[in-house]
Amino acid sequence: MTPLDKPLKREVQIGDATWSLTIDPAGLKLVPKGKRKGLELSWEALVSGDAALAVALRASLEGK
Repeated sequence: MTPLDKPLKREVQIGDATWSLTIDPAGLKLVPKGKRKGLELSWEALVSGDAALAVALRASLEGK
């Protein structure tokens, strides 16, 4: 298996929007193409379940 020792960048089409996905040793970052701010997720949050908890919390708050 190849170690992840430097950032890997890819372009992803989601619906009508183009996003830039960066995977690096710290985690994932998904940003609308041409922008700097987006969604970030660390590997620790992903494997610990914190990411799923954050999604559930956001969904419950948006539902009100």
